[in-house]
Amino acid sequence: MGEAPAAQQAAGLSDAAVEARLARLDDVLGQLEPIPGRTAELALEAVETLTEVYGEALRRILAPAAAHPEFVERLASDELVRHLLLLHGLHPDPVERRVARVVDDLGTRLRSAGAEIEFVGVTDGIAHLTLSSGSSCGCGSGAELTDLVRTEVMTAAPELVDVQASAPAPAPALIPVSSLLRRPTTVEVGRPG
Repeated sequence: MGEAPAAQQAAGLSDAAVEARLARLDDVLGQLEPIPGRTAELALEAVETLTEVYGEALRRILAPAAAHPEFVERLASDELVRHLLLLHGLHPDPVERRVARVVDDLGTRLRSAGAEIEFVGVTDGIAHLTLSSGSSCGCGSGAELTDLVRTEVMTAAPELVDVQASAPAPAPALIPVSSLLRRPTTVEVGRPG
């Protein structure tokens, strides 16, 4: 009927197997939520309690690991572990660093398509960015690009309340060289007599 549980634990799950299990979990929880009654409430409470206990176990694992930042960084770079760290509020990087990293990654992809993105900062749980799509972006509409950016940032920093992307400030107008060469006009003001 498939791999034996012990053999499966020793080998670990492939990324595809993890994705399949997460999709199934979302499906099962989605089916449980609308069911009225005590049985569904208990099932959801069991999932929440188990999640809290596993979060505490993960916190206890990370506490001694903090003395080895390169190890913690390796853990945080694994997609599944990163999601668990975020879920439990244990990610070692502050929100600003995670948002800046996403913006850097997006910036590389967007620049090749004619768009620009810049991280401004985080205030009151809101990430502020500047975003310009450029005419040759090929990223879809401005709204689609903003949605893409919002999704990527919120995935890396789910504790944020919102992501606000605004257009960059317009570049200052150039001063014509001819105006720099003109001498200012002097106006004489009459002296009181």
